[in-house]
Amino acid sequence: MSTFAKNQMAGQTTGTHNSPFGHVAPSGSQAPAPHLDDRVAQAVKDGAAVVAASPKPERYADRAVGIDVNAPIDPSSETMARICTALKTDILAALNLSASGHPGGSLGMTDVFATLWFGGHMSVRPHEPDWNGRDRFILSNGHICPVLYAILARRGFFPRDVLWTLRQLGSPLQGHPDFHFTPGVDACTGSLGNGASVALGQALGLKLQGIDARVYVGSSDGEVQEGQIWEMASAATHHGVDNLTVMLDRNGIQIDGFTKDVMDQGDLGQKFAAFGWHVQDVDGHDRGAIHTALKTAKAIKGRPQMIICHTVLGKGVSFMENKPGWHGVAPDDDQLDEAIAELESA
Repeated sequence: MSTFAKNQMAGQTTGTHNSPFGHVAPSGSQAPAPHLDDRVAQAVKDGAAVVAASPKPERYADRAVGIDVNAPIDPSSETMARICTALKTDILAALNLSASGHPGGSLGMTDVFATLWFGGHMSVRPHEPDWNGRDRFILSNGHICPVLYAILARRGFFPRDVLWTLRQLGSPLQGHPDFHFTPGVDACTGSLGNGASVALGQALGLKLQGIDARVYVGSSDGEVQEGQIWEMASAATHHGVDNLTVMLDRNGIQIDGFTKDVMDQGDLGQKFAAFGWHVQDVDGHDRGAIHTALKTAKAIKGRPQMIICHTVLGKGVSFMENKPGWHGVAPDDDQLDEAIAELESA
């Protein structure tokens, strides 16, 4: 258990209630609960301690040292390839430490999300995460949050050492995104279908306020089995929400197996097009094609955009690729070392 978690539990025994908006101390309580910055600061210490105590600290090495992530990076460049490798190794190392989580979709969508966040599409201020003029990103299939956390750390929303506290009690990086505690997260997600609806609401809100910003959504073919997604799709078209772009992971796999066996969805592109969306299909591992699709989506006026990203679950790690069993199982130590070696040799 982390030091922060112990402090949290000690505070609770004295009647202190932790609140995402600061602290709420009922009458008779003396010590306030930690604020957001305290939570992150403690996670940095705990994460650094993990690396220091590891018999193989090289697992946690930064494989993209020296890359300037504040300027747009050519998605087809070797620099972007290095970033993707670094993200994937960070994802796997964090999951190994947590002994639980979802590697398959996280690895599969790394190319897509790296292009979005490092290719010049997302307007954000890591030092000012609540800047009102920022673009928003909502990971509606929140269980693949390891890839989001790895990206946020590399963009500078919090130090990389926080990654090594993934899913630990008291960590700001929980098993599903929580905007109360994690800088750079714009919505609490995980209950499939809800995040995309929240994204629609945020996109509408930006328009009503006259703020020229976009909302990007990460979703998946498993998630769109939820009826709420199609309510969102209908409403987004009705209101002409053209500052909303959804990137859908079409890997054909969900927790119970292949989507064609669990619930065959047919041609998702045709379905969203029938709802009035602008639809593009791309190879989810062709970063140049993803970059072009994002630029095309931004130019569309009067309707929302869907980019269907055809990906391979577990991309880059051969023993994980296209295997449903790796939807939600963390790699053990030997598997981690094997995966990192393969990613570094690619």
